[in-house]
Amino acid sequence: MSSVAVLTQESFAEHRSGLAQQQVKVTALNSEEENDPPTYKEAFPPLPEKAPCLEAAQEPSGPWSKIRPIKASVITQVFHVPLEERKYKDMNQFGEGEQAKICLDIMQKTGAHLELSLAKDQGLSIMVSGKLEAVMKARKEIVARLQTQASATVAIPKEHHRFVIGKNGEKLQDLELKTATKIQIPRPDDPSNQIKITGTKEGIEKARHEILLISAEQDKRAVERLDVEKVYHPFIAGPYNKLVSELMQDTGTRINIPPPSINKTEIVFTGEKEQLAQAVARVKKIYEEKANSFTVSSVSAPSWLHRFIIGKKGQNLAKITQQMPKVHIEFTEGEDKITLEGPTEDVNVAQEQIEVMVKDLINRMDYAEINVDHKFHRHLIGKNGANINRIKDLYKVSVRIPPDNEKSNLIRIEGDPQGVQQAKKELLELASRMENERTKDLIIEQKFHRTIIGQKGERIREIREKFPEVIINFPDPAHKSDIVQLRGPKNEVEKCTKYMQKMVADLVENSFSISVPIFKQFHKNIIGKGGANIKKIREESNTKIDLPAENSNSETIVITGKRANCEAARHRILAIQKELANITEVEVSIPSKLHNSLIGAKGRFIRSIMEECGGVHIHFPTEGSGSDTVTIRGPAQDVEKAKKQLLHLAEEKQTKSYTVDLRAKPEYHKFLIGKGGGNIRKVRDNTGARIIFPTTEDKDQELITIMGTEEAVKEAQKELEALIKNLDNVVEDSMVVDPKHHRHFVIRRGQVLREIADEYGGVMVSFPRSGTQSDKVTLKGAKDCVEAAKKRIHEIIEDLEAQVTIECTIPQKFHRSIMGPKGSRIQQITRDYGVQIKFPDREENPAPVAEPAVQENGEEGGEGKEGKDVDPSSPRKCDIIIISGRREKCEAAKEALQALVPVTIEVEVPFDLHRYIIGQKGSGIRKMMDEFEVNIQVPAPELQSDIITITGLATNLDRAKAGLLERVKELQAEQEDRALRSFKLTVTVDPKYHPKIIGRKGAVITQIRTEHEVNIQFPDKDDESQAQDQITITGYEKNAEAARDAIMKIVGELEQMVSEDVTLDHRVHARIIGARGKAIRKIMDEFKVDIRFPQSGAPDPNCVTVTGLPENVEEAIDHILNLEEEYLADVVDNEAMQVYMKPSSHEESKAPSKGFVVRDAPWATVNNEKAPDMSSSEDFPSFGAQVAPKTLPWGPKR
Repeated sequence: MSSVAVLTQESFAEHRSGLAQQQVKVTALNSEEENDPPTYKEAFPPLPEKAPCLEAAQEPSGPWSKIRPIKASVITQVFHVPLEERKYKDMNQFGEGEQAKICLDIMQKTGAHLELSLAKDQGLSIMVSGKLEAVMKARKEIVARLQTQASATVAIPKEHHRFVIGKNGEKLQDLELKTATKIQIPRPDDPSNQIKITGTKEGIEKARHEILLISAEQDKRAVERLDVEKVYHPFIAGPYNKLVSELMQDTGTRINIPPPSINKTEIVFTGEKEQLAQAVARVKKIYEEKANSFTVSSVSAPSWLHRFIIGKKGQNLAKITQQMPKVHIEFTEGEDKITLEGPTEDVNVAQEQIEVMVKDLINRMDYAEINVDHKFHRHLIGKNGANINRIKDLYKVSVRIPPDNEKSNLIRIEGDPQGVQQAKKELLELASRMENERTKDLIIEQKFHRTIIGQKGERIREIREKFPEVIINFPDPAHKSDIVQLRGPKNEVEKCTKYMQKMVADLVENSFSISVPIFKQFHKNIIGKGGANIKKIREESNTKIDLPAENSNSETIVITGKRANCEAARHRILAIQKELANITEVEVSIPSKLHNSLIGAKGRFIRSIMEECGGVHIHFPTEGSGSDTVTIRGPAQDVEKAKKQLLHLAEEKQTKSYTVDLRAKPEYHKFLIGKGGGNIRKVRDNTGARIIFPTTEDKDQELITIMGTEEAVKEAQKELEALIKNLDNVVEDSMVVDPKHHRHFVIRRGQVLREIADEYGGVMVSFPRSGTQSDKVTLKGAKDCVEAAKKRIHEIIEDLEAQVTIECTIPQKFHRSIMGPKGSRIQQITRDYGVQIKFPDREENPAPVAEPAVQENGEEGGEGKEGKDVDPSSPRKCDIIIISGRREKCEAAKEALQALVPVTIEVEVPFDLHRYIIGQKGSGIRKMMDEFEVNIQVPAPELQSDIITITGLATNLDRAKAGLLERVKELQAEQEDRALRSFKLTVTVDPKYHPKIIGRKGAVITQIRTEHEVNIQFPDKDDESQAQDQITITGYEKNAEAARDAIMKIVGELEQMVSEDVTLDHRVHARIIGARGKAIRKIMDEFKVDIRFPQSGAPDPNCVTVTGLPENVEEAIDHILNLEEEYLADVVDNEAMQVYMKPSSHEESKAPSKGFVVRDAPWATVNNEKAPDMSSSEDFPSFGAQVAPKTLPWGPKR
């Protein structure tokens, strides 16, 4: 067991208070006592003499006797649990499992620190550190929970039992705690004298020894104590205590040898006097025999070198112990010595080897200790030890950082002297940087974390580059935490915090979102050509606009950004819709209590009204708002229809609403609804009930809901049930279709047949196989559905028979623009007019139109006769577009195609404006082309032409021309404004006033520039060709003159200023200036003056210059003189105190010191020897030097 003494301020004060007051003297400099120096014995009291025996030594006398010992506040004990006594013997799980859990539990309960290690014999060594009380408690827990328990009995006289128990059982409790055992003493009424001890083998031995000692003290027989060094105890006890047992049997004396775990050297003998003397004599004889052949020696070695002497995994020590196995080498923690025990010859050889090793290590090793606040230790270590391992590897040193639970600030560096110094320097730099560091927790909603980090960490990388010294840690997304931790220098952390808070505020402001329902057919118009419209709205409103996918049924456009911007974008999108269609918006007042019932489950009721009325948008206010206003938006006719239905439904809900559910196969629904909702509208008009069919999102696809008055609902139910019954009645019928039309029905994988089946209740239509000449077509399904499907087939055949084909001639170069992006325009015409349009194959190399060949000898030019039939005015094959369908529809489609042919117009724009219209990298012209959906051609600069050509649809040309001319007007206005803005004005100002006009960090001149919207140019100091007193102002004439007046006003004030020198004691300058000039800036701002202090090395260090208006200068001088008087008093007091303070090392080095003079010194009385040299380590050895432990000049070791 070893202990470490920790010297705290309190314990030092207590220790120091032991000295007599009169022996602590302060010798003041320049005092009268210098003439009468103290005697040598007064200044240096003699140390106590060494007592003949450590235990029997008297308390030392003299002034040192009153010094109180420093008690260790932290102790360390090592407990060993042999393999056979271990409770948990699983070798594969060392440091895991139940054993580790128990150790953690003991540490938490007791507050002690436990370290486990496994010996070669598989025994368990447990090192326990902490306060004495905590260590004892931990020890008891370890014994109870990690060791197997044994029991033994010890017999002592019944009358001695009470001495074992002690007052209020205190002695027994103390004994149990010390030995970590359970001691059971029989009750007073029990005649037994056997005391039962339960615990570990070692604990039982200790407890038995203590109990026998207590009993021996109370025994009337003779008791003798013999002090025998601990190392000889095993020789006296013999193997398995055989020798001592024989001795006790022979002499009838009880001999109590302390067990190895107790640090006692006394052997206690109890028995009859004669027999006791025999036993003592025999023990002494054994001791003397062994002492002559056994030596205990020690080697001085600083404790920090011990682990280097032991070596990695004990390699160095193993070399010595293998050569001399009988030598026991012991290292005591905190002591600068190594103890060797064993045969004399072996000990001497081992001692020599260790001394050589120590000498070598001292020559090439060094250590340093630094104090760093323990809270920074983990940052010095770094993530997974990265920082500390780098320092260890770089400088080849060992760095010992205390564990967190010790709360110690001391870090020890050991290794090569140069490496130690470099590592020390780097660690101190790291620590000083961390002391200036600050950790701040920033609360940011987790939903913004991904946005702040950015895609692939781009945004957070920008922040980290902006604040490189700040470490930004985001929480794990799984933890759902809002805390973002910033760590770094205080100022940088504050700046980063403000920056991130501003970013979050912008995100919060920009995360407002609104949904705008827009009819699906208008989405493409809102997007514009190549996304031009939507891009423009996004840029101008600074919002994010998300449109639903083309294949989605959703009509909602989501706008995200600042609230005001979102509203502006919404207004613009609605304006586009309103412009394109006859869209109106009406508000209807319906009591808010009815809103939920009108909307229906998952919006079923309201959705049915919206679908029935051509897809109008009905918007209810948010729940809980209390508003009764419902908004309906859409085409005027549909809005009116929806309004009537909504009010009717609300009225029904208020009076008496009745609801019935019907079930029908989903394939019947389309037939029940009918083409354009005709069938269901008929039922509704007849009965007045509302019928709601399920949407694709509804789970139950068979459920049909009827609602309204009870009478109307029952009537509608009756009609629908009759329709459904007819549909369930499956029939088979046939019809005749000319085989030439069969292909139309079965092409594109039978698309036409699929459409018929969907529309008419899933009716099955079977055409004969290709190759057979049959004209019979079979239909199978519900009777009504079959009849309707037959009617629809007849209509299709009628259309096919009435079909014609016409040609539309449009030059091939326009075909691409007519088709539109991905053929969208041509698809729209095909859908609108129900026709088929076929474009010709593209001609790769169209032949140029040649001049008519000259006739020679009466023959036409050309080689063949084919040329004779070619009509030059006839259209080329590649220009002919074929349209198929009903004649009237084909004609309408032809007109629509011709309307899509682009037209070209010319606009005259001054040549000097062309580059501004084109814009940077063509951005201006591109923006106009996207906005107006035209092509704008600007002539090449070398042509110097004013004509710009615009090509596009006739409908777009007028808008494009107006837009271009509007841009020309803007540019001409800008040119005029630029000419006005380039007015120049020069002001003559003495160069000495220039710095004042510019101001601190350009503050004054920046304010003038901003306020008057001008550019102010000062002359270049290095350019001698420039007039140094000329300041140039550029801007609008009016603004330039105003800026000139502002400058001249400053000059006028500066000319009135005066400068006065005032004498201020240089010792108070720092106090008046303040930290980073804060105090002096405050004075200058308060009195509106400029104060200049002399630079170091100035001829007059006390001269301070104050510049400003006369009255301000006087007030400022009075103020700083008052401050001087106040601060000077403090300076004088401090200087007076310095007289009594120890001079600093650099002051001591300036003037030679007489040193400390004493009378009657030993060197003065013997042969008039000269005084010893105080700088010599020989005359005055350092307290840090290694002193052999044999002599104890400071009294007995406690």
